[in-house]
Amino acid sequence: MTPRTSPAPYFPGHGDDRYHVGHYDLALDYKVGPNRLTGVARLTAVATAPLDTLTLDLYGLRAGRTLVDGKNARHLQRGAKLHVTVPGGMTAGREFTVEIHYSGSPRPVPSHWGGLGWEQLDDGVLVAGQPIGAPSWFPCNDRPGDKATYRIAVTTASPYHVICNGRPAGTRRAASTTTWVYEENTPMATYLASVQIGRYQVEEVGGTTPQVLAYPRHLAARVRRDFGRQGQMLAAFARIFGPYPFASYTVVVTDDELDIPVEAQGMSVFGANHVDGRRGSERLVAHELAHQWFGNSLTLAAWNDIWLHEGFATYAEWLWSESCGEEPAGAHAERWHRRLTAAPRDFALAAPGPHQIFDDRVYRRGALTLHALRRVLGDAAFFALLREWTAANRHGTVTTCGFTTLAARHAGRPLEAFFTAWLHDHLLPPLP
Repeated sequence: MTPRTSPAPYFPGHGDDRYHVGHYDLALDYKVGPNRLTGVARLTAVATAPLDTLTLDLYGLRAGRTLVDGKNARHLQRGAKLHVTVPGGMTAGREFTVEIHYSGSPRPVPSHWGGLGWEQLDDGVLVAGQPIGAPSWFPCNDRPGDKATYRIAVTTASPYHVICNGRPAGTRRAASTTTWVYEENTPMATYLASVQIGRYQVEEVGGTTPQVLAYPRHLAARVRRDFGRQGQMLAAFARIFGPYPFASYTVVVTDDELDIPVEAQGMSVFGANHVDGRRGSERLVAHELAHQWFGNSLTLAAWNDIWLHEGFATYAEWLWSESCGEEPAGAHAERWHRRLTAAPRDFALAAPGPHQIFDDRVYRRGALTLHALRRVLGDAAFFALLREWTAANRHGTVTTCGFTTLAARHAGRPLEAFFTAWLHDHLLPPLP
């Protein structure tokens, strides 16, 4: 099934589809107090069209020496764009490297939702890149579908602990600083790349999937209590959605309060206000964990399909509630259906518009769509659909059309009317 109209790109100023980045190698030196960042970014990429100039996204930082395939290249910065001249040009299909030396005082990218990206905490750093914050700390091709592998090395003062995506690949101490190295060998979208810096106590939790908890020492008891069932969640979601898609899972709890938890690949970040020692935010624990499947492994190709992330993660909250003997998913669905019936109906789920991609109605209506589909298919076919969806698209990019096509195959019949009503009409359909 295809949507009635193809929405315009939600962030047309970001990204360049004339090349694909396969790998980012980032070497960062950061001074916490003065908020000073010096970096070298080395990108390995392939041209998908002839290139005389390539553009990268970089906000608030100044590019210095720039090289293409080891040769000095001219560059020009205008606003949040870095334009690099390709010496001699290149043809489509050619692999090339770009090296950019840059520096400055990083600050968040302004947006409809406030600042996004690199953010100073009271004593450290948090990176929250979704959806367009990645250029606040490294030059990149900022498109969600342009996934790459990463090596991130961060040097900072030794009292601080640095946490990035992927596998720890060693630390090096020199005088008063420590360099922390991480390697993410699973393709990752730019907005999911992350650096967390703080005075953290780090605790490794055993299990089939290794888990790491990083938190301020004084929050230890609350963190251990509030994340105490996360191992059970991992096991439950692995049964429902298929195997956990990464090598490990890290939770960072900052000493600062955050409006909402932050999603990154293989990692979630919570504020001190999200831990109360009574599991008061456990639904958020489930939501962020589910994003490792829906958002991180399976990443939308375009932002209009945000329901493929948030609707699935919200439904995972309901499934966790159901699986641990609390309120069943059907009760959550009935309650939210009543609430959304009384809410404004000014967007379509499959194309909510750029300013409404994080509207709570996208989350809840997305979850309702999945519960309605579950009732139409029956549990056996529905959960088989979810497992095939995550397996077939593991570490890739996804679209609404791809999901609806697969759902119709599992139904054994066309579902055009169902998906038109739930995804493309403004009116909220009744639950089946």
